[in-house]
Amino acid sequence: MELGIGIGWRPEIADEVEALAGIDWVEAVAENLCDGHLPDSLLRLRERGVRVVPHGVALGLGGADRPDPVRLASLAARAELLGTPLVTEHIAFVRAGGPLTASPRLEAGHLLPVPRTWDALDVLCENVRIAQDSLPVPLALENIAALITWPDEELTEGQFLAELVERTGVRLLIDVANLHTNHVNLGQDPAKALDELPVEAIAYVHVAGGVERNGVWHDTHAHPVTAPVLEVLTELRSRVDPPGVLLERDDAFPPAAELAGELEAIRATLRRAAPPAPAEGPRPAVRGEGPPPAAPVPAGTRDRTAVAQTALLSALVAGTPAPEGFDHRRLRVQGRALAAKRADVVAKVAPELPEILGDGYRAAFLAYAGGRPMSGGYRRDALDFAEHVLVTGGPADPVERRRLTYWWQDRSGARPPRRTTRLVRAARAALVGK
Repeated sequence: MELGIGIGWRPEIADEVEALAGIDWVEAVAENLCDGHLPDSLLRLRERGVRVVPHGVALGLGGADRPDPVRLASLAARAELLGTPLVTEHIAFVRAGGPLTASPRLEAGHLLPVPRTWDALDVLCENVRIAQDSLPVPLALENIAALITWPDEELTEGQFLAELVERTGVRLLIDVANLHTNHVNLGQDPAKALDELPVEAIAYVHVAGGVERNGVWHDTHAHPVTAPVLEVLTELRSRVDPPGVLLERDDAFPPAAELAGELEAIRATLRRAAPPAPAEGPRPAVRGEGPPPAAPVPAGTRDRTAVAQTALLSALVAGTPAPEGFDHRRLRVQGRALAAKRADVVAKVAPELPEILGDGYRAAFLAYAGGRPMSGGYRRDALDFAEHVLVTGGPADPVERRRLTYWWQDRSGARPPRRTTRLVRAARAALVGK
């Protein structure tokens, strides 16, 4: 299936995307599309023959729990609505806690890496098979960027991806920017990863920008694509001719001319790269002969995965002690990144909050996020943040306080909780934390 050159469609640049020349397809975040209705811009693109691929971010297929049937059904419905040739998701976990650990459910609000262990692979493979059975089209999974690495990993990234493909037949979405990120942050060689993974399973490729701060590469999708990322694309192109390559941009959107320039840089990189050498035959399995049987994962494996992921996520978003073996400095960097991500997304889903609070919004939100893990999605997070500001006596300006109160009441259908209610909630939170 040939896709060609594409760009990530976002509402903020819908007009620019429609006006770009030479766009063969676009990718849209699946969770941002409404059931049964497509934005007019996507409808016009489809009428022109431009394919639209839904890109999921919330399934958490690398998590300890089996995939949520409601989320799977929603992704399947979007695939049907778009008439897409495939859907994509990530090799990551996004939530932890819950029944498997008898602890409160925690949401990361972002993609977190799964440990490259046989236990984690067993869980991931079963979750992928469940997803494949629920979707009307093939599934492709993306490697993610990481700020942290798990201790005692048993496989390299390339081996992990190769074994995943061997066991499930899933396609791969290789993000060359994420390979570069992991090179800077974790010392992992992109060329080695490309050598080890089954490049014939690649469905398409992501290219995105980022920025380095204090020796840490942040995969922002808000900066121009850099030369080192294009060099990884060159490495990939020397091994395989990818069916599709897509430019991602999620924030700080530049003028259309700059987007067109980045797309041309991608095309030029693909043209200049050496053609892939002929395949020498099937790649051997990482372990064993042929795909292992699709047996259910033993309950103990999911339990161990759940405990490990919950301990990590709790350290990142709830301030609990860092699990043994992790780099404490990197955990602090990751924790700050998650809080900043929450602040940015809440500002998008509830733009009235930074408007009401002005320059104080970000500091107030980061202070709130430091002690209040997200548990119900970003819209719930926005309401909880506004409630927190009100019950702690803010904002100091009476006009701002009145506006925030009205905003909160309009969306929650209730009055801000009285002192007795706040004390009950605080006591309950203290009991849960013990």
